[in-house]
Amino acid sequence: MKKDFLSIKNLSKQNIEYILELSIKLKKESKEGIYYKPLEGKSFALAFEKPSTRTYVSFVVAIQQLGGNVVTLPQSSLGNRESLHDISQTLSRYVDGIIIRTFAQSTLESIAEHAAVPVINALSDKYHPCQIMADYQTIVEHKGIGKKKIAYLGDGFNISHTLLEFCAKVGYDLSVATPKGYEPDAGIVAGALQEAKDSKLEITNSPEQALIKADIIYTDTWTSMGKENESAKRMPLFLPFQVNSNLLKLAKSDALVMHCLPAHRGQEITDEVIDGPQSIVFDQAENRLHIQKAILCYLFE
Repeated sequence: MKKDFLSIKNLSKQNIEYILELSIKLKKESKEGIYYKPLEGKSFALAFEKPSTRTYVSFVVAIQQLGGNVVTLPQSSLGNRESLHDISQTLSRYVDGIIIRTFAQSTLESIAEHAAVPVINALSDKYHPCQIMADYQTIVEHKGIGKKKIAYLGDGFNISHTLLEFCAKVGYDLSVATPKGYEPDAGIVAGALQEAKDSKLEITNSPEQALIKADIIYTDTWTSMGKENESAKRMPLFLPFQVNSNLLKLAKSDALVMHCLPAHRGQEITDEVIDGPQSIVFDQAENRLHIQKAILCYLFE
């Protein structure tokens, strides 16, 4: 039976830890010049509706390093020219896996439903599971194993949704701080709260409250792709949530700063923070490559 990688909620804690351990192993070996080719002879289709730098390059390099081949579909709206059912059926005859970066989660789930090969969520408006798995590896590398508190400041969108489900699975505490009206999806919050056993999950409109005893300070763009027309309205509302040196002082003295990129410097994060000694932003970016190799191996083991 094929496996898909659509969201963190579809994984068990054991799955998450297995992927993490494999990624750490693959990263160490790649630094030593050791590469395995478990995907030799396999081909993968990349279908991206949204622009991409890190996700696209890291997946292409990951597949190539594992011995596979990549076919990139022209950027277009999935399902416009033909049904998602037909796209899924056709691609399944050509390739061994489909990697999708899309707007609607329903697009992703429809393709996964009809495809005969594994489907990977490379980002949707609802979830960004590859990113959060790479973030987990980055946190473990810098902070070790054990309970941590993440303070997420910004828009209650795909990153906060995935963090909620992730923290509920692994036992991290999470405080999500957003302006009023921009909180995460209530259904996702409720599901994460129900899943959580050892986690304290909090939704607040106060960045100061979220930062109390935080080990990790996480932010993302205030205006995601597809919402550019809301930018002017959002700016004054989100300004108190900017990750800057003053807000940094409210967390633990050894707190680390994360951003999934691309960053809008001077908006959600300042230059002095993203380029400062507490930033692990570019370690996150690097780990996208290694965690995606581990995810591919997990799906095709």
